[in-house]
Amino acid sequence: MENLGLVSIITPSYNSAPFIAETIESIINQSYPYWELLITDDCSSDNTIEIIQEFIKKDSRIKLFQLNQNSGAGICRNKSIENAQGRFIAFCDSDDCWMPKKLEKQLAFMIEKNCVLSYTSYMTCDENSKIQGIVICNKKITYTDMKHDDGIGCLTAIYDSQKTGKIYLPHLRKRQDWGLWLKILREHKVSYGMKEPLAIYRLRKSSISRNKLSLIKYNIRVYHEILHFSYIKAYLYFFIIFLPSFFYKKAKIRIINS
Repeated sequence: MENLGLVSIITPSYNSAPFIAETIESIINQSYPYWELLITDDCSSDNTIEIIQEFIKKDSRIKLFQLNQNSGAGICRNKSIENAQGRFIAFCDSDDCWMPKKLEKQLAFMIEKNCVLSYTSYMTCDENSKIQGIVICNKKITYTDMKHDDGIGCLTAIYDSQKTGKIYLPHLRKRQDWGLWLKILREHKVSYGMKEPLAIYRLRKSSISRNKLSLIKYNIRVYHEILHFSYIKAYLYFFIIFLPSFFYKKAKIRIINS
């Protein structure tokens, strides 16, 4: 298989023992072999570290870093990006999975489109890995679109650091992936999506992303700290632009999966 460039896969972990083996196996099973998996652990108190170390013994492409204090997924991802050697920076959380040909297909797509940032549709599953539905992405997302709402599933995203340089996530406890896409698109204007679902996102009852009310303040922080809106403009933008877009997206997903 043609080597299109090394892919650095960025994975934060925190008490991921029930799922991380499945995540790592989905990466090991990629048809595209030129990758490194950089896992940064956020002070797990279960046996996540032991599980990762067992995989490291079998595959030298897997690397583990550990934080000294619990700092959140964004800091973990940045630690992995800091140590990344690859041209392409990809993201996969420690409870999600990839389809076997994700990298092969998506990298070919990026070369064809000559794009800086790409993403795909994805499936959803429950905590027992039972498929629940599908989230179909848009074919193209511009900087203006991204200001309306985050249309990229983090587990599907890849950016080309050869074109952008390394770009790090903002220091937010939540919504930092949205902040990253905004930073990239502010400079490079447009991203492209593949309609084919190439990843599986796990819906967990304990996931912080499921507590929508707690995310409101982080949405406002993205508008204020990343886009440099005043607080008044940030709140107006959130209620007038973001919320209608968000609810339209959710309604669309429900219709598709009904």
